[in-house]
Amino acid sequence: MNGTCIPPGEAGRRPEQQDRGGGAGARAGEFWTCAAISGVLGGTWIVEPAEPGGSALAAGVSTDSRSIQKGQVFIALHGDRLDGHDYLLQATTGGAGLLVVDSPGKVPRELSSGRSTPILCVPDTGLALLRLAAAWRRTLDGTPVVAITGSNGKTTTTRLVEAVLSSLGPGTASIKSFNNRVGVPLTILRATPSDRFLVCEVGTNAIGEIAELAAVIEPDLTVITSIGREHLEGLGGIQGSVREAVELIRSLRPGGRAIVPTECPELDQAIAEVVSARRTGPVQILRVGTSQGASDRIGGIAVDDDGVSFSIGDSEPFQVPLIGEHNAHNAACAVLVGRMLGLGDQAIAGALSQARGAEMRLERLRVVRAPGEAPIEVINDAYNANPESMLAAISTFKSLFGGSSRRKVAVLGDMLELGEHGPDCHREIGDAVASSGAFDLCVLVGPLMMFAGERIGKSIAPDRVVPVGLLDDKTAQRVAAMLRPGDAVLLKGSRGMGVDRVLGALTSSKA
Repeated sequence: MNGTCIPPGEAGRRPEQQDRGGGAGARAGEFWTCAAISGVLGGTWIVEPAEPGGSALAAGVSTDSRSIQKGQVFIALHGDRLDGHDYLLQATTGGAGLLVVDSPGKVPRELSSGRSTPILCVPDTGLALLRLAAAWRRTLDGTPVVAITGSNGKTTTTRLVEAVLSSLGPGTASIKSFNNRVGVPLTILRATPSDRFLVCEVGTNAIGEIAELAAVIEPDLTVITSIGREHLEGLGGIQGSVREAVELIRSLRPGGRAIVPTECPELDQAIAEVVSARRTGPVQILRVGTSQGASDRIGGIAVDDDGVSFSIGDSEPFQVPLIGEHNAHNAACAVLVGRMLGLGDQAIAGALSQARGAEMRLERLRVVRAPGEAPIEVINDAYNANPESMLAAISTFKSLFGGSSRRKVAVLGDMLELGEHGPDCHREIGDAVASSGAFDLCVLVGPLMMFAGERIGKSIAPDRVVPVGLLDDKTAQRVAAMLRPGDAVLLKGSRGMGVDRVLGALTSSKA
């Protein structure tokens, strides 16, 4: 930090450990003032408000000077590539009503010596964002708060829950994949007291991340979509995924409810330990899945080109226009959330039938490169990848195209953040591709996929297994040129591998 503005005893304390001060229990109309914000965050004034107590601010927070709205609070975060302190002038020009900084030496002289925009210096702007969101969440007592986590299906389930709960009226849900210590508080701070629901997607790639976010969210209802081998490098294995996920059950408000998957003994044990240790009242656990042990059992799963249908117990069938058998589970979670918040099955079914999935998650696209040519069918599942989601993508692709006469192509990128488990996990994927018999050509992107290639080569002729190293625009064009009219193509890999560049190259080559 350049300079100092740390009040005694504040440095290093987590938001829930600090005194929340004025604003945490204030009425919503009184929350957005300079006085209330400084009461929540502490800190010291570099530029004090011109009026005693500070004038009213526009509700909301921005961390992007390009999109700030007049009167909002601008919090200058430190990112991997950008530092919000470098954009304080732009934020002021955009109409910021209050600047929150933690590096006073980076405040431009024309701002620090002026009297126009108040500037509050806090120990850590990242913690300030969390702390402000925690205080704002406590003004939303009339709004049910849903937290969704899991190794796979978080974003899709968030979109499905949002679609279902929209039947209740206006609400707020995470956009895109806003599921980290920046995205979660920004989602909460977008909510309004009149919202009928607030849905927060919660992610993690290291131990302790969800505990920090759960203390801010204090959910009324938690959904754990799945437990699998995600971010093994940071989480260490299934136990790490379980340990993170149950933090959202630990932080449930009194009387809260949790929807959890069956068939994970480690999760069952961890939930039992958390529930028995709670000191804030009982919670209800609903187990959803296809096994006998499910309290809400999914059955009648049917998959076709229009999506997936299923029932829960003896219910009438629900249908959702998303491909992949696993989406029956994601949609079932949305059904249960809707029921818990008072919706009937008819309203839920209607909302699900119109729901749309998230971009780059088993997204089905048709690309016609020239008039009169047969379309290339693309399944774009290139947002992220771990072993379970990779296996699900292979299975879904086979169910859609396994019996067709199309040439079937897989473009598979490395699954990242698996640590020492990486080679074996990729060999497992290679075995799955080989045993599926679903592909005529496999394009492998990245060094780890070479371990998969060793196994795929046992069932496919060597000239139909094509390693391409890392993808750049030129390589993506080369892969796109391999594709023919009428092909069916699966794009799957971790986001950092950029497998979706092949789709970009394919669409840019259209006549």
